[in-house]
Amino acid sequence: MKNKFYITTAIPYLNAPPHIGHAFEFVLTDFIARYHRLLGEEVLFLSGGDENAVKNVQAAEKAGKPLQEFIDHHASLFRGLAKNLNVHFDVFQRGSDQKNHFPSSQKFWELCQKDIYKKDYEGLYCVGCEAFYTKIELDENGECFEHPGKKLETVAETNYFFKLSKYRGQVIEKIRSGEIEIVPQTRKNEALSFLENDIYDISISRSNERAKNWGVPVPGDDTQRIYVWFDALNIYQSGVGFGWDDKKYEKWWPADTHVIGKGIIRFHAIYWPAFLLSAGLKLPKKLFVHGYLTINGKKMSKSVGNVIDPNNLIKKFGTDAVRYYLLREIPTTDDGDFSESRMHEIYQSDLSNELGNLLLRLTTLGEKDGLNGVSNEDAFKKYQEVVDKNVTKSEFNIALQDLWTEIKKLNKRLDEEAPWKKEASERTKVLEDLLTELNALGNALRPFLPETAETIIKSTQGKIKKAPVLFPRL
Repeated sequence: MKNKFYITTAIPYLNAPPHIGHAFEFVLTDFIARYHRLLGEEVLFLSGGDENAVKNVQAAEKAGKPLQEFIDHHASLFRGLAKNLNVHFDVFQRGSDQKNHFPSSQKFWELCQKDIYKKDYEGLYCVGCEAFYTKIELDENGECFEHPGKKLETVAETNYFFKLSKYRGQVIEKIRSGEIEIVPQTRKNEALSFLENDIYDISISRSNERAKNWGVPVPGDDTQRIYVWFDALNIYQSGVGFGWDDKKYEKWWPADTHVIGKGIIRFHAIYWPAFLLSAGLKLPKKLFVHGYLTINGKKMSKSVGNVIDPNNLIKKFGTDAVRYYLLREIPTTDDGDFSESRMHEIYQSDLSNELGNLLLRLTTLGEKDGLNGVSNEDAFKKYQEVVDKNVTKSEFNIALQDLWTEIKKLNKRLDEEAPWKKEASERTKVLEDLLTELNALGNALRPFLPETAETIIKSTQGKIKKAPVLFPRL
């Protein structure tokens, strides 16, 4: 029986179109999913839409659109981006799905019922995070660290609360022991430092008035809706059968890896395990936390006007070129920068000149000599070890850099050995050797650049024919 591997992206809010940061997370997660498929594991890759949020309600009102229509439109944009990036979701679970997600979230609530109570509350609310904050959790201007410049709302209402404080000790133990693995270590330390402070019980419902009657109704109380984090985190379970398909849920849960951005670590490392412990359910095995993208060294924001639509980049440079930039230029678990001038530069140098040219030159010479290319297991193992070593260290960008070092070596060998100057038998040997190496490199590139890898593999085995141009000059 195959090992199962269940991986998720974070569940994006559907209040605006996707940007380059979403593209990075999609591609990063897709790489991990493809890598595990190539190991022979049965993989389920889930994403979805966090739809039952106040910010979605407000965004739809501002746009003057009916809420469901507004949400449906944005869900299609996120799915469209994934398709354009050659990212394949096995499940795209939406929060507004009344057939599966609503009963799933209500069941989750009922399992946690012993730790849920009702009280009047007044607090500072960040709509961007969909979270209440105490003053000590804010910056010196009294603003949220994730959304500086946005004034927090003072919200007073009667809500249901979850006894988060009750689970503090257990969550600390689960993280310290590695039962919940958090990568990288700096993020594990960050989660533990959150837990060293006072942990307050948290609001897990909103009044119908504030939620505009949108979202999952609280079981047994039709005046309240289940609050976004309690509901949204459950998408990881509702998407694999929790509350509606026990067999499916037992097969896939717990998640092997949640891929998330650094800004939502508290919700995934503290709230999520506490909810699951309360419900008596299994905990996710790993949180894989990545950083943020800046644009030309500046924070991406609508007010600055530097939000990048990844679809425009795909149209201009192609899918695999965008995947290459995101996986190679952005440190896997740290912040990185996107600049279109750098994109141009690596497209021409790394992709068009070094890889595209190499394939074109070798297959042109191979076709001329009527050669047959072959794949070689030993050659593939050598390059696969380069990938494995860096994946183990969660440094996918270094894996690509190391593979490119090998591509440069092949280019150098082709120039130095100049097979076109040699006698037939010697020329054949050199070309066959180089084609075999390039075929092996193509195999190692499969989880990174799927289309490019496929072209390289097809062009370097069997009867050699001149390959198509991989990365046309811009």
